[in-house]
Amino acid sequence: MHDENAPRRAATARLQHRLHLVRPSTSICPQDHGLELPGGSEHRSGERLNASVPLQLTLTGSVVSAVQHPPQVPLQILAGPGSGKTRVLTSRIAHLILHHHIPPTAICAVTFTNKASNEMRERLTKLIGTERTRALKLGTFHAICALFLRKHALVVGLSNNFSVCDADESKKLISRLLKPYQTFLEARDITLKEATVFSMISKHKYKGNTSTDVIAELRITKSKSDKENTGVQHKSRHITDEINSVVAEVYREYERALRKSNSLDFDDLLLFGLQLFTDHKESAGWCRHVLVDEFQDTNSIQYELMKTLAVSADQCLTVVGDPDQSIYGWRSADVTNLAKMKKEADFPSTESILLEENYRSTASILKASLAIVSQDKARLPKSLHTSHPSGSIPSLVSFATDQDEAAFIAHEIKRTAANMGGILKWKDFAVLLRFNALSRVIESALQKSGIPCRILGGHKFFERMEIKDLLAYLQLVDNPQFTPAFSRVINVPARGIGAKTITELELRAQKTNKTPLELVELIHGGRVPDIKPPIKRKIPSFVKTIQTLRDLAIDGSSPVDLIRRLVDLIGYEQHLKQAQPQDWESRWENVQELITFASEVEGDIIEMDDSEETRSTTPLRMFLQASMLSSEGDQSNGEDSNDKVTISTCHAAKGLEWPVVIVPSVEHGTFPFYRCDDVEEERRLLYVACTRAQCLLYLSHCGKRMVAGETKSVELSGFVSSVHHQDRTIFSDRAPELLPADRAVISRVLGRPEPKHVEVAKHVAELCVPASLICFTSLIIGVQQPNGTP
Repeated sequence: MHDENAPRRAATARLQHRLHLVRPSTSICPQDHGLELPGGSEHRSGERLNASVPLQLTLTGSVVSAVQHPPQVPLQILAGPGSGKTRVLTSRIAHLILHHHIPPTAICAVTFTNKASNEMRERLTKLIGTERTRALKLGTFHAICALFLRKHALVVGLSNNFSVCDADESKKLISRLLKPYQTFLEARDITLKEATVFSMISKHKYKGNTSTDVIAELRITKSKSDKENTGVQHKSRHITDEINSVVAEVYREYERALRKSNSLDFDDLLLFGLQLFTDHKESAGWCRHVLVDEFQDTNSIQYELMKTLAVSADQCLTVVGDPDQSIYGWRSADVTNLAKMKKEADFPSTESILLEENYRSTASILKASLAIVSQDKARLPKSLHTSHPSGSIPSLVSFATDQDEAAFIAHEIKRTAANMGGILKWKDFAVLLRFNALSRVIESALQKSGIPCRILGGHKFFERMEIKDLLAYLQLVDNPQFTPAFSRVINVPARGIGAKTITELELRAQKTNKTPLELVELIHGGRVPDIKPPIKRKIPSFVKTIQTLRDLAIDGSSPVDLIRRLVDLIGYEQHLKQAQPQDWESRWENVQELITFASEVEGDIIEMDDSEETRSTTPLRMFLQASMLSSEGDQSNGEDSNDKVTISTCHAAKGLEWPVVIVPSVEHGTFPFYRCDDVEEERRLLYVACTRAQCLLYLSHCGKRMVAGETKSVELSGFVSSVHHQDRTIFSDRAPELLPADRAVISRVLGRPEPKHVEVAKHVAELCVPASLICFTSLIIGVQQPNGTP
């Protein structure tokens, strides 16, 4: 029978998942990929699904146990790196839907990145079909909270047209709120930056503490401190109290400013989301099973969110994590949440399943990685094994200076690519750094050698200037109270309105209990006196733009039409040509891409017609949420397809893999970082970096390194030196020889054809080795150079 509502439901699900930070995948029929999926049930589109094949033929051992674990018993899946946790998680979701008949709309699957959501969605589409996949509540904690806050805004004291204030706007606001305290801080020789205050406020929010909580706790702490004897320690405590006092007051004003501008920051999404699900349990009544990926990275408030949703689901909960990969303590992640599930009364019946087979790395890489992390005596005892052969022993190479180290990295990338006969491309190599500042000398060396490279996590699409300009205009149209958007665009394009004038406008608005936008419109209409310096002659184009767009939005104009009209009204293309002459074309292309994104959202809105989502919001508001909570992973600019060596921090590399990984500066002061608070987390970070490697792993260090313009002596990290002293077979002090047997292993691990000898000879012959490097590299590599010289 024809289902007239099916297209509308599908469109609703598509838009819902855009608001979950997940771009819809192309519809994939399982039969096109030789897949049969669970239970022999019929998918609405006619896909024949059979569960027995993936669960019994492609999954084995502990993986099957994890997938088929009873849904009513809380489960921890402790999955080591490269153990296929995404496959396990997606297979479990399919099993819950097709064997236990849990509706997809009743399943909440939480990931920590959009990339992970996209990957999970693609796999689930193959397993259970497009429509079921779209019906899942799949996304990050922030996105899921935002979705339900829009639907239930009033019950938690919000308006459903609230704006999301990004980190940059939050820091600008905090900078303004800090100014009244500068004299106080300077008198005490205290430097307090907005980024520091923002971080401290964020940590309070991660713990679920409001500004009222923080101020109350500070009073108790200060009272105890005042009773202590005077002395150096007391003076230090007093300075800390004064800093905390300023932060607490700024936090209170920051909260007030956000509420006044009808906005939430990203942390507020979690705080208000928790309040919603806790105080209004009916808002979570839809949930029957919760799944959380990367559980070791959850903080206190995310744990409480998970717990609240799981209570609604009668404790039907699955979490996937690995305590050895907990590397976000500086973001308030709490690795003890894994233990808390069992030890406290939250989920006492929790059971654990270990996934210890690694499908990514060679045995020698796993041996070295485990040797490093196993030095933490407090870690949960667990291991990793692999069916891959041993492969080349990881290299631990030493250099006199960081310049020598960088030169070696560049040459070794070229040498390895050549000796693999073309089956390794530039994009198969990654240089993983403890912090970004280490990249400069390496980037320079790669450039000199003609090796293209990219910095992972470059400027995200929705964080680019031109995109933020246009979104700010639209935010102001949707939410006239949102002062950060007003401050950003009142002088874009340039109207001769400077920072002092904007401050004066905001002060007058505050005194008259109006929003800055409302005040500007009143000045323009001659209904209130102008400010000094006067702006009445400067604002007509701005006011006309806002009023025109507002009328169009009220009439239900699509986001595409609004953006096109906006760029025309303000002459934005000409503005880019004048303000950004060097790269205005690429920025204008970004504007076109924003219109493309809007058109995709618009298509879903049209098909949804009068669904619940469209009745409770507007097309513009849905578009703004989809864009404000989006990221580079959702808006690929095609850079991933470019053949370039990746330079990344170890943190940003988590969850990724490369055939060849090089970790430079493995030295004391870098691993562990000299400013770290948790040495064991630094050890785990090095472990994460090493386990990104599939076939070849290099760790390097120097005797001297340039730091802040000074050459300083450095020594090998204790994380590695202790391992190396105990077992000299774990690392080699030479680079791999890349003999035929080595090439065979690499080809097997990567599933690529083994290079032919003639191709290897051809690429090696083309390898240019600078004369200055021949002696240098031969000592490290110990193999013949292209001309046959030992």
